[in-house]
Amino acid sequence: MTTAARSGRRDRTHWLYLAVIAAVVAGVLAGWLAPGFGKSVGQLGTMFVSLITMMISPVIFCTIVLGIGSVRAAARVGRIGGLSIVYFMVMSTVALAIGLLVGNLVHPGTGLNIHAHAKDALVYAKQAAGGGGTWHFLESIVPTSLLSSLTAGSVLQTLFVALLAGFAIQAMGKSGEPILRGVGLVQKLVFKILSMILWVAPIGAFGAIANVVASTGLDAVKQLATLMLAFYLTCLVFVFGVLGALMRVASGASIFKLVRYLAREYLLIFSTSSSESALPRLIAKMEHLGVERSTVGIVVPTGYSFNLDGTAIYLTMSSLFIADAMGKPMALGEQIGLLVFMVIASKGAAGVTGAGLATLAGGLQSHRPDLLGGVGLIVGIDRFMSEARAITNFSGNAVATVLVGTWTRTIDPDRVRRVLDRELPFDESMVQEHDAPEMPAPVEEKDLVTA
Repeated sequence: MTTAARSGRRDRTHWLYLAVIAAVVAGVLAGWLAPGFGKSVGQLGTMFVSLITMMISPVIFCTIVLGIGSVRAAARVGRIGGLSIVYFMVMSTVALAIGLLVGNLVHPGTGLNIHAHAKDALVYAKQAAGGGGTWHFLESIVPTSLLSSLTAGSVLQTLFVALLAGFAIQAMGKSGEPILRGVGLVQKLVFKILSMILWVAPIGAFGAIANVVASTGLDAVKQLATLMLAFYLTCLVFVFGVLGALMRVASGASIFKLVRYLAREYLLIFSTSSSESALPRLIAKMEHLGVERSTVGIVVPTGYSFNLDGTAIYLTMSSLFIADAMGKPMALGEQIGLLVFMVIASKGAAGVTGAGLATLAGGLQSHRPDLLGGVGLIVGIDRFMSEARAITNFSGNAVATVLVGTWTRTIDPDRVRRVLDRELPFDESMVQEHDAPEMPAPVEEKDLVTA
């Protein structure tokens, strides 16, 4: 990847970021100073949510098929691939659980009562209440046809068909690779469309924030700020507390020194809101750190589809925030069901701008469709939270590489110590060798953000 390409991507993302900030500020002022006008533009937020909802099924189908269909690439190398997958699933579940715990402790959305903002809530509630018990629920998972799952708007049906397709492609072996590449091309198209939708995010954010502030006053701004602060603090605790303690116990390395070693990559991610923008550098730096190339080549790319710690925290905390803000908090059983769904549905969303928002909408549509309209409230601060998501995902993959290398004895502990102590500086020319890594799941975020 050329320097010019990277620079162009940063510039365009930067302008979108500034536009969302300006839209949020303008929405707050409009809702505060002209409540009538603020309420009248609420449909802008609703329309944006509808656009995101339109992309839920394609996003989930492609990411699940690519994630499961390509697991065999890691499984072929035996214990390294198997251990990586198990570790990723465990840590994603832990991150989701931490997000639920913090969300239940903080309750940042309590008191907003924005149910009037979601005009489709009554329709969704009637649809949700129209079920016929457990057997009806199980029956509704099976679509009438293979393709109807993508057009009926049922997230569970899409997930069911995606799981079947992924495992079928996996069982086909080499003969299934052309299909996998075809799904990868479809995914590029889907994310390209999603990127086009994201460029109207400032309009959606303006309408959603203006309407909410007009209806609830400045309390909405305070609650959104509380959610952002709680999310950032949770990510910090997860990285330096959970991951740091695990790395210290397992490998004896310091998370603080690892973060310092990857400082330039963190700046790149923060400027692009893209964890994948630093993927070539992460591979090169992990090899320089002392992890064998075979291990790095399995753990890092696979982790970009399966190790989604920051996204997991975001999904659960945002779901609880929306439920509390709409005055319809989730019961414990619903939270656990949402957690299980997010563990599966979030795979492949790492580093892809907008995929987290679509997955959030998908989880709510699946478990609490009456809350789907509240996603518009998150649009205004989603860009602010995307950097923390990407950085946490990136940190999780870096730590995972060290841990798997330690557990499989494919790492040089002495070299790790010398590199982290700055005795062996990193050679920037090494990055050129890794500009086009082969990823098990071809999630092409770089194509998304250059649209």
